Amino acid sequence: MFRVVHYLNQFFGQIGGEEQAGIAPRMVEKPVGPGLALQAALGEQARVVGTVICGDNYFAEQPEQAAAGVVALIKSLQPDLVVAGPAFNAGRYGPACGAVCKAVQEQLGVPAVTGMYAENPGLELYRRDIYCVKTGPSAAGMRQAIPVMAALGLKLASGGGIGSPEEEGYFPRGIRRNAWSEKTGAARAVEMLLAKLQGSPYHTELPMPLFERVPVAPPVVNMADATIALVTEGGIVPRGNPDRLESARATKFLKYSLDGIDDLSGEQFQSVHGGYSNVFANEDPDRVLPVDVLRDLEKEGRIGRLYPYFYTTTGNGTTLENGQKFGQAIAGQLKKDGVEGVILTST
Repeated sequence: MFRVVHYLNQFFGQIGGEEQAGIAPRMVEKPVGPGLALQAALGEQARVVGTVICGDNYFAEQPEQAAAGVVALIKSLQPDLVVAGPAFNAGRYGPACGAVCKAVQEQLGVPAVTGMYAENPGLELYRRDIYCVKTGPSAAGMRQAIPVMAALGLKLASGGGIGSPEEEGYFPRGIRRNAWSEKTGAARAVEMLLAKLQGSPYHTELPMPLFERVPVAPPVVNMADATIALVTEGGIVPRGNPDRLESARATKFLKYSLDGIDDLSGEQFQSVHGGYSNVFANEDPDRVLPVDVLRDLEKEGRIGRLYPYFYTTTGNGTTLENGQKFGQAIAGQLKKDGVEGVILTST
């Protein structure tokens, strides 16, 4: 029976939410939260002997120290396999899961597997180094992700042959292996071309990356006469969030007046973004949306004027499709109002 160690963040480790995101690595010698489903999926072939938990902020702010602490705890449990997450589309959790998997492989020689959504930044950071199973954007996909991770993990632990990404459900790692085929490459290429010309379905053996070409915006000719707007995906809204902007996976953007406001007060505004610790943003929302600085520049004559509204949404887990829609709609209105420059702030 293989010994499995499960890595989780503070939320899935059932420690707490953002208020516990700064906790240092800790260990419990039993499955916790998603670990119960993982144990069920592993069956009689493996046992989850422990769970290592670390806060998202702790890992993000001191990754080397966090990884060393996590690896030390994992090593003490003498695992045959490490499973991290799944992280879905959580922007801090994903890179932490990737870093843990890479570290245990390199430092302990132990196979590891995790799971993420396609847009998780951790995937691009670690996809060539680790096995990462495809998941949905949220924990609603836990039931589908865990069995795939468990099956792949058991193959890795047993040293069995790993099939293609399509067969096993993981993201391609950029590794190509030779395989026998009944038809030559030329014959297969002609068949694909004919299928494409006929409008029939086909599958390329060498998918090429698609890069969107975005033209560079022209410079602002005269800042002293220009109208400058503030737009943020940092989730800044009036205190109480009256229009119910989502803290993650936003489906809308909002527009608020800056009339008569020279400084964003924490008593009047707040951040509802769920992807970062917003303690400092709530103390002084200008840290995310610098209205105070723009007002100073306006008074000094270094910009013509600050646009009298700001646009806001949350980038936490928001789909690329929605992000493009938001950007096009906001840009269209700003251009219509004669705005010449935009400062887009992130988290």
